[in-house]
Amino acid sequence: MAREARTQRVEGIVLKHADFGEADRLVTLFTLQEGKLRAIAKGARKPGSRKGGHLEPFTRVSLLLGKGREIPMVEQAEALELNTALSNNLEALGYAAYVAELVDKFNGDHDENRGVYRLTRDTLPRLAAGEDLQLTVRFFEVKLLEHMGFRPQLHHCVHCGKEIQPEDQYFSFELGGVLCPSCRRGHQAASRPLPISLGALKVLRHLQRSTYAQVRGLNLSAPVQRELERLMNTYVSYLAERNLNTPRFLERVRRGAKAKPD
Repeated sequence: MAREARTQRVEGIVLKHADFGEADRLVTLFTLQEGKLRAIAKGARKPGSRKGGHLEPFTRVSLLLGKGREIPMVEQAEALELNTALSNNLEALGYAAYVAELVDKFNGDHDENRGVYRLTRDTLPRLAAGEDLQLTVRFFEVKLLEHMGFRPQLHHCVHCGKEIQPEDQYFSFELGGVLCPSCRRGHQAASRPLPISLGALKVLRHLQRSTYAQVRGLNLSAPVQRELERLMNTYVSYLAERNLNTPRFLERVRRGAKAKPD
């Protein structure tokens, strides 16, 4: 009979951590091999700990996990990508926290999803590098929904099935896509559909069918940015069946930036 392995090597992204006991740390990871999991890093909060600096949020890390009584123990940790530049931009840091929160909320424990892992692995360095924050996060949201089985219908009305015409439409969270004006008038739903402009709809379609390299130079107008952020924040909150914390933090960051004197 084969003996159960007592250690496992994984690659993961630190989503968040919390204090545990007097000197330990409880780390929430999204790993390539095992999906989301939690692990205890013994002594990680002690001064001079070799593990602590490698287990900060948004770090991509190689880990050796040992078998614990209830959850794994971090035996070794080596940072592969620190993304420390996020700390220089509070808005980029907020968006990184938003990405981590979505990954945490949409994935169950030990549900492997390599597509979501690769998407998250690629998104955090883009935010750290100062790429277009809005575009980077909208691309992440659209691709995350696709990987999780929530790809919205953007080309045909989700109620009558007719092809969407080149005019302003509505987006139904309950039905998972665009609702034409005719169906909107007769549609009764628990959640009220949001208007979506033709410009915003075109951007979502482009993000849905394209790679990041193909959308990288896209220049979104301020009104379309605001519209898409409101729509996507509301939609992912609806799907997650809970309010998210990071959109409120981002709003406070923006208000603080506007309030600063020139």
